[in-house]
Amino acid sequence: MYRGEPRPGARPPLLVIAHGSRDPRHAETVRALTRRVAATRAGLRVDTAFLDFCAPSVPQAVRRLAADGVRQAVALPLLLTRAFHAKTDIPAVLRESAAAVPALRLRTAEVLGPSPLLTAALERRLRGVGLRPGDRPSTGVVLACAGSTDPEARAVIDGIAREWERTGWSAVRPAFASASLPRTEDAVRALRAEGVRRIAVAPYVVAPGFLPDRIARGAREAGADVLAPVLGAAPELAALLLDRYDEALVRVRRHQAA
Repeated sequence: MYRGEPRPGARPPLLVIAHGSRDPRHAETVRALTRRVAATRAGLRVDTAFLDFCAPSVPQAVRRLAADGVRQAVALPLLLTRAFHAKTDIPAVLRESAAAVPALRLRTAEVLGPSPLLTAALERRLRGVGLRPGDRPSTGVVLACAGSTDPEARAVIDGIAREWERTGWSAVRPAFASASLPRTEDAVRALRAEGVRRIAVAPYVVAPGFLPDRIARGAREAGADVLAPVLGAAPELAALLLDRYDEALVRVRRHQAA
């Protein structure tokens, strides 16, 4: 990370905004991911902030950037879909934070999903718990998400499941830990009732916490054969954060040139 006034030609810092959790594993995982992002792109300052429960808060992180002389930064929501947090919470807290430090201009990047890199990260996690390419035709996958009442977010998840199934899995079914149905355990049992031989649960969540634990319990209770870990600091996720950062900068340059 660099501090103070940016060097000529230096890129604006990246401020990654995570949801936050009372579970300490959440912040540890988010910070491991942001460290990987910083290590991947030398010279890029990467800061972390949380909407709730963890420190620093978004206003604290923005004030720290301003105190270090930063004049422009890219805020990136660490979210997999455009749901309530992306549409309401984060824009509101960024507006309030920017108003408090008018010398700092904040640009907001797009949420992470959907992206082929996220599917690649899911595949990596499944390989890590023993699934191999030859297992695909006999394996059904439960794409286990945190959940949202937002129809746009639900449609995105349904689309990801359909596209992923076309890569050779016996079936890919979405499930949700909250807000929507089916639950993970229901999706596992439905696949079993359809005669799917092996069932894997792939958590489509970034970091551990209450809802990922609920996904894991549901997988175990329903007798899933394989349970992958959360996406965590997968290299595909780090690459995706940098893609979203770069896309935000391109939009800034186009706006300035217009």
